[in-house]
Amino acid sequence: MYKPTDKMSGLITSHYKMLFVMSRFGIPLGFGDKTIEEVCSENDIDVATFLVIVEILLEAANYRHIIDNQDISVQEVVSYLKSSHDYFLNYRLPNIRENLYNIVNQDKDEISNELAKAIIYYFDEYVAEVKKHMEYENMMVFPYIESLIDNRKEESYSIDVFARQHNHVEERLTEFKNIIIKYYPAKSTNEIHSVLFDIFVCEEDLFSHISVEDKLLVPIVQKLENKVKVK
Repeated sequence: MYKPTDKMSGLITSHYKMLFVMSRFGIPLGFGDKTIEEVCSENDIDVATFLVIVEILLEAANYRHIIDNQDISVQEVVSYLKSSHDYFLNYRLPNIRENLYNIVNQDKDEISNELAKAIIYYFDEYVAEVKKHMEYENMMVFPYIESLIDNRKEESYSIDVFARQHNHVEERLTEFKNIIIKYYPAKSTNEIHSVLFDIFVCEEDLFSHISVEDKLLVPIVQKLENKVKVK
């Protein structure tokens, strides 16, 4: 379990994927030997909120204890998730598609036209599914949560509706990855392996993103709903 007094550099060097967390909180590098608490304070980030996300992504068992015993900033969790959506939709997925398209064109003499089209089509369909999933959250779920933060409860919706409908979009990316592994015959191994690596990382990152929604967002919004009902 990481503590506020631990060095931020130690967290990042031990778990490089925490760079994603820093990016989504808008925390820049160059913090020297400062502690996690100092770095969060300098960037106006609630340290308990930062640490509970770290613990969830590290699959630590104590994240429930943090949620139950510390005040987690609902607004900062929402901002973190919005930033994640922007990263996937406007950077990571377009970058993977561009690399895929370039490789398919490069290998057009070695693979069938049907397979090339199928690869791009399948990926585009997957991206459309992710976009639909995230736009629903951006347009429906996050505004609802922000209304709760403003002490306004909409009886026609609740976070339980989101929890019941929450599908795991990373599963289709797993299928796509397996199609390439099993059926892509090209000899440009460095290029296709590089794209596969990016897909593996994206798959894990999406799983982590959804874990934050399921394990953190849902319970803290349920607590907020109960508070708003009382008032």
